[in-house]
Amino acid sequence: MGMPADLVFVRHGESEGNVAQSASRKGNNAYFTEEFRKRHSSLWRLTDKGRMQACTAGVWLRKEFSDGFFRYYTSEYLRAMETAALLSFPNATWFLDILLRERDQGDMEAMPEDERRVKFPDFQRLREMDPLLWNPPSGEAVGGSVLLRADRIIATLHRECEGKPVVIVSHGELMWAMRVRLERMTLWDYRRLHESANPFDRIHNCQVLHYTRRNPGTGELAPYLGWVRSVCTTDPSLSSNSWQEIHRPRFTNEELFAVAETTKRLIV
Repeated sequence: MGMPADLVFVRHGESEGNVAQSASRKGNNAYFTEEFRKRHSSLWRLTDKGRMQACTAGVWLRKEFSDGFFRYYTSEYLRAMETAALLSFPNATWFLDILLRERDQGDMEAMPEDERRVKFPDFQRLREMDPLLWNPPSGEAVGGSVLLRADRIIATLHRECEGKPVVIVSHGELMWAMRVRLERMTLWDYRRLHESANPFDRIHNCQVLHYTRRNPGTGELAPYLGWVRSVCTTDPSLSSNSWQEIHRPRFTNEELFAVAETTKRLIV
């Protein structure tokens, strides 16, 4: 058994939660009404802009994959389901999978940024120390349970979709966990990308991550997913749009020790 020939991830379009959280980071908490706070994030819908983004992504995907996909998967969260429907693949039959859900923010769910800082100052500090391993109070760490969910998804693909094209509509944090696994991303690589101001290093709404076993230069099928391209379908200037070969890191004894030596020992 092997992985799909083409594995395509699509982040959902702009959601109500995206708008509320973006405004909150700028000091505007007007969207955090009592009704909004009481609604679970799984029920956040797409905005009008989000719907347009999903339609645009669909145009791009249908052009790139004119024969469609062998398997269509989507998160059960409404914003992902809405996005999947608006991709408008003819005759698509979607599989819902709860493992594809967004990272659980726990007690910080549906909470303005300033309130998070006041109620959970220690958790915010830990987030800055290590964004991959940090988990919100009562929530999930990307490098913990979200990564374990990613492993189960990969196992299903390996078992059921060998050599086929597959599309998955999901969420930003889940896609980061998939990147960590499929690209064997290290803690420090994740931290570097998390802190980067380069838009190429973000996963935007309706961003596509396309992994393939097919060598883009020769067309030869490799035994593993060896290449990836990142495409922001709604604004290609925000993504690299070109194929990158995946180099999964390996280390000699000396290289491992050199990495450790970059941090000063506090106790000798």
